[in-house]
Amino acid sequence: MPDPTRPRASLRTAVVWDVLQDALDRRVKATGRDSLDVLDTGGGSGNFAVPVARLGHQVTVVDPSPNALFALERRAAEAGVADRVRGVQGDAHGLFDVVERGGFDAVLCHGVLEYVDDPAEGVGNAVAALRPDGVLSLLAAGLGGAVLARALAGHFTEARQALADPDGRWGDGDPVPHRFTPGQLTELVENAGLRVGAVHGVRVFADLVPGVLVDTEPGALDALLRLEAAVAELPAFHSVATQVHVLGETRVTEGPAEGTGD
Repeated sequence: MPDPTRPRASLRTAVVWDVLQDALDRRVKATGRDSLDVLDTGGGSGNFAVPVARLGHQVTVVDPSPNALFALERRAAEAGVADRVRGVQGDAHGLFDVVERGGFDAVLCHGVLEYVDDPAEGVGNAVAALRPDGVLSLLAAGLGGAVLARALAGHFTEARQALADPDGRWGDGDPVPHRFTPGQLTELVENAGLRVGAVHGVRVFADLVPGVLVDTEPGALDALLRLEAAVAELPAFHSVATQVHVLGETRVTEGPAEGTGD
């Protein structure tokens, strides 16, 4: 996945990037610190980590691939943020073998749940890495988007198979081990102890529109970006999105009422 701040790549990432940047800005204001500690689980070569570091934050990327971490180091150096990006080899299951519990203001868990054996454990570990009042950015493959894509490609049996399969897979050749409905993702977040701050549908149309149209038709890219942004928050479109993004926020314990003197 390319850098989310680049125009063509923004078709796939613009919604997530906008929500994430806004969440980080709110954490900056709430904490009074200019720099947050951000954990990117499965962050690979830094598609989100490097842009987050450009905002001035310290980012730790945990990924099982040495090649991805090497690419991360190179990308961070080229972007001039090598001092704000740290890559460590590990995975969601053994997360606390390489990072500390409760050490981060924000955790990114993008494209991870699809590939872990126990998604609930994956979300639980991500939440356990948060400080009080932290924020979780969770992005995972959507079931409805896969069903729609297979059907539009004429693979009707595979579309029905994905719909009926507990993991949302369309067959033995499906490269994605797990897909989720918006309800399943929000339930995972809530069961891990977070409050769901927002749900967005990602790539509702982007994967269905011919690339040649977007690349050659004047104004098509901007128009499609605006359309994606317009439908991202509408629940009616969440169930057919290629990916579903859930923003989870730690539950805040209410303090003494104002004027009590406590």
